[in-house]
Amino acid sequence: MLTNKIMIGKIEKVALREIWKHEAHDFTTWFENNLDVLSSVLDFKLVNPRREHGTENFSVDIVAEDDSGNIVVIENQLEKSNHDHLGKIITYLAAVGASKAIWVVSEPRQEHIKAVSWLNESELAEFYLLKIEGIRIGNSVPAPLLTLIVGPSEEVREAGETKKQYADRHHERKDFWKLLLDRAKPRTRLHSNISPSMYNWIGTSSGYNGINFNYGIGQHDGKVELYIDHDRGTGEKNLETFNFLLSHKEEVENAFGGPLEWENLEGKRACRIAKYVTIGGYRDKDKWDIIADAMIQDMINLEKSLNPYISKLRSD
Repeated sequence: MLTNKIMIGKIEKVALREIWKHEAHDFTTWFENNLDVLSSVLDFKLVNPRREHGTENFSVDIVAEDDSGNIVVIENQLEKSNHDHLGKIITYLAAVGASKAIWVVSEPRQEHIKAVSWLNESELAEFYLLKIEGIRIGNSVPAPLLTLIVGPSEEVREAGETKKQYADRHHERKDFWKLLLDRAKPRTRLHSNISPSMYNWIGTSSGYNGINFNYGIGQHDGKVELYIDHDRGTGEKNLETFNFLLSHKEEVENAFGGPLEWENLEGKRACRIAKYVTIGGYRDKDKWDIIADAMIQDMINLEKSLNPYISKLRSD
């Protein structure tokens, strides 16, 4: 009985320097004449290549256009990726006004994969990092094998937008704290020695270690609080301190001028006594003056109402 034998070749790796002896003269020249190989692994077509395109101090390996006419810079390496070439690509983008950058290397290093992903998050341009290998099957002529390692995507853009929102949030909070601290200085010395922060709270010691007077700010609300966390172990002493102050609740609230929130924060180590400000937060920029003034006055009242009992804790 006759059977058909299917002959299957084995892929063998070929050193890139055996295919292209010189990076600029051979490798870049080959790419200039074979841009279809790059286009086959990208989501756009490359046309009109120009090799060794000069800028003031650098020479771009290849400048081409995509199928929409946008400028694309291409940088090739027969070796593993390095910082020098990454810097050149960014320089070339700015120098020629390109909207896309393609970086082809024999071995992409992990730090450069992360860097290209981060650059894509910025949306300043589209960055593509590709790995090139040389292969052959049996006695065939060598062939290039290109693999896209990193490229722009909707997920990457969304991640970049999320990071931008976080950065904007940090700047907004820092600006709000600067305004609040500046307005507080003529009225109270309690927070006069602290600096604006990017975080959602700022605070200073009550004079009793681990018991702090804090401001807190959210997107549309704020608060002032006495935060009790001087027992970093079991938290039992925090609760004892809280209960001592709670035993003077009526006197404290009378001195404050209104009700407070007494929170022993079940399941947590710390406790707090707080007054919440609901007229706005750091996103309500048109109300910042009003919000800050309300929080400052509440802080002055909170310190005045609690200080006699904190002094007793210190003396005991």
